[in-house]
Amino acid sequence: MEKSKTDVIVALDLDDLEAARRVIESTRDRVGTYKVGSILFTRFGPQAVRVVRDRGREVFLDLKFHDIPNTVRGAVKAACAWDVSMLTVHASGGGLMMEAALEGAEEGSARSGGTKPRIIGVTVLTSLAREDALDRVLELADEAAQAGIDGIVCSPREVRHVKQATEGRLMAVVPGVRLPEQQKDDQARVGTPRQAARDGADYIVVGRSVFGADDPQAALSRIFEEVTNA
Repeated sequence: MEKSKTDVIVALDLDDLEAARRVIESTRDRVGTYKVGSILFTRFGPQAVRVVRDRGREVFLDLKFHDIPNTVRGAVKAACAWDVSMLTVHASGGGLMMEAALEGAEEGSARSGGTKPRIIGVTVLTSLAREDALDRVLELADEAAQAGIDGIVCSPREVRHVKQATEGRLMAVVPGVRLPEQQKDDQARVGTPRQAARDGADYIVVGRSVFGADDPQAALSRIFEEVTNA
């Protein structure tokens, strides 16, 4: 697979392991990383990770850890045993919690002998239409950068501002991506793949915008086209 400036992550937001396998098989020639979130993981646990890793692809573990620092440190350390490449914590948990997540990643990867996962801080959920979203995202992004984590999750509307404010120190992982003609569903702060890529997204996360389309393969192709031509 060719590496582009903005990579596409496909979200396996499903409660059916066989359906997840079919998604991977139908997209793995173009996709290098799959998101395993709370739906699939709650039902199937580490099997949800293995179904991706067994097919030679990377896992973005999106469980959004948010707890006292010691608990988050332990959770991240435990997640390293599953050989995930990225995982999320809630940036609103604070700098000490994010620093603890980094410690857990160091300790867990040393114990497992695997690659240390990148820690990504979730800022303001894309389903929230709060007027102060940008200010809050920038506040949390600054705290994430000071804590030394690898990146943040933000909507397409905030990517450019985050990149400018943090001087490119943080990766931007961007959900809430829709093709121009698609419905927003339960998302409030959305944007197109072209917009997100143009504004500096390192990754965009797509799920319903692909699998809710009448022709999922055509929708995925259009997303890659928009990213490539941004």
